[in-house]
Amino acid sequence: MTRVFYASTLFGAMSLAAAIDAGHFGEGGRRVLIVSTNTAVPEVSTPLDQTPGFAALRSRFDEVRSWNELIAPLHPSDWKARVIEVPMISRLVAEALRLERVDELVVESIAVPPARTIAGLVRDCPITVYSDGLMSYGPTRDPLPAEIFRRVTRLLHLDLVPGLTPLLLSEYGVRPELIGSEAFLEVVGQVAATAPDMLAGEAMILGQYLSSLDIVTPEQEHELHMAMLRALVARGHRSVVFKPHPAAGGRHTRLLRAGAEELGVRLVVAGDSVPAEVCFAALRPELVVGCFSTGLVTASRYFGLRVASHGTPLVLERLTPYENSNRIPATIIDALLPRLAETGELEPPPPVELCELAGAVGYCMQSEAYPELRPVAEAFLAEHGAGRYFKRQRLGALGLAPAGAAGGQSGALARLRRRLARSLG
Repeated sequence: MTRVFYASTLFGAMSLAAAIDAGHFGEGGRRVLIVSTNTAVPEVSTPLDQTPGFAALRSRFDEVRSWNELIAPLHPSDWKARVIEVPMISRLVAEALRLERVDELVVESIAVPPARTIAGLVRDCPITVYSDGLMSYGPTRDPLPAEIFRRVTRLLHLDLVPGLTPLLLSEYGVRPELIGSEAFLEVVGQVAATAPDMLAGEAMILGQYLSSLDIVTPEQEHELHMAMLRALVARGHRSVVFKPHPAAGGRHTRLLRAGAEELGVRLVVAGDSVPAEVCFAALRPELVVGCFSTGLVTASRYFGLRVASHGTPLVLERLTPYENSNRIPATIIDALLPRLAETGELEPPPPVELCELAGAVGYCMQSEAYPELRPVAEAFLAEHGAGRYFKRQRLGALGLAPAGAAGGQSGALARLRRRLARSLG
């Protein structure tokens, strides 16, 4: 029996290792792991299988192969085989990876390359999708071709938000399956034992790559980091760990170092290849702050750390189009976690039924895929209104505009009629 796994991050590889240890893939058989580096310039990034922490995961797999090397000089996030080329390239990939027969393919982020590309080339076998974070609670990003969705049998995911069921792939009848917390924490401990020594810090900032995704400008992203840093200083913290996102590049780190120096704060930068969860286990910071990183939830859920969000209103406002797959993670973080004000105070979020909110936002993101969620959206909007989680233009297009919106339109029309009457009178 041969299983082919795919991972692009150490967090994903740790999730796979935990699933293997927990028995989700049975015993025995050949396991081939395909890794890829999807950063903007992969050539200057450390490949997943060469990061220090990967050594603790290596024993789960019989072979590790690089997708970047296989398709070089093409970029993994951009390249996909044309339809007419699929049979030929599928044979070439099978020969290169020595795959006579594949019994199961296990991938992350199946809606986009390279996972979708690999799924289209490693054919005629069942597919297991595993979650890469909070996005699993949102809609499937793009419709999948029948050749792929008919093969997907299950979604493996960590129980990041207890009580919330993943929406991802549910329109295809795919069943979610939990990866046990104990297995995941055991794997994190193994990776932490091999990680390089890290200097301690009282608090931690989780960086993302918002400007690279065109959600905000580079200047706005830097100001978000600085606002987090100023808030931590206001709380009395004088040593802060910054955990940059592996795909963010070094610009934000350099700017934040300069800002920390002006504030008189000692800034420690965690390595790009060190997962946030390893930092949580090794450093035990007093407070972890970020925008809408999955790491905020793992810090609270698995390590019992105090966490807070900052900047989610800006992100929710700037996300375009409405169906942007980052919307559900940003919504969950904003609705679930305390918010860090620049004064250093932690403000609790207003009470909300998270399951109903996630269902309503998910419906508005992809209404055609989840028509059964319309009553959930109607009920939520009737009780809470649009607020920061819904766009009135989107609601209008779906026939879900809150009652107040219709009244506002009628009032505007009445005012226009009165002005016309005065001008004609």
